[in-house]
Amino acid sequence: MKYLGLDLGSKTLGIAISDASNTIASVLKTIRFSDEDYQSLIEPLKEILINNDVKTVVLGYPLNMNGTVGVRAEICLKFKEMLEEQLNVSVVMEDERLTSVISNQILIEADLSRKKRKKKVDGLAAQIILQSYLDRKGGIKNER
Repeated sequence: MKYLGLDLGSKTLGIAISDASNTIASVLKTIRFSDEDYQSLIEPLKEILINNDVKTVVLGYPLNMNGTVGVRAEICLKFKEMLEEQLNVSVVMEDERLTSVISNQILIEADLSRKKRKKKVDGLAAQIILQSYLDRKGGIKNER
């Protein structure tokens, strides 16, 4: 069983996936969608879950810097419910404060242009979210 990491934005969904040993997260892809049309993400995610034997999704939880729940965090909680109900998958919320900032810094250090960074930042943020979860869990072993 693998884990899927998600970074939900208003127009993009960054997706990362764990390796078979659940120790390393890698960028899988970024899905672009119409502004806040989260329902359109269900079918592509269903396909990814099935094709990769994913039973648990780690969804970035964008808390405010002071730890309070803001508008984006509320949207993520609703998306979590949507995924659980429509895809019958377990969804874990992972604090994602500063992941986009970290992602952008990594891409700047890699000397990518602003245009290229914009295309890669969401997938990298998803990778950081998932890797953070995997590291905290201590390299969860395959649960077959």
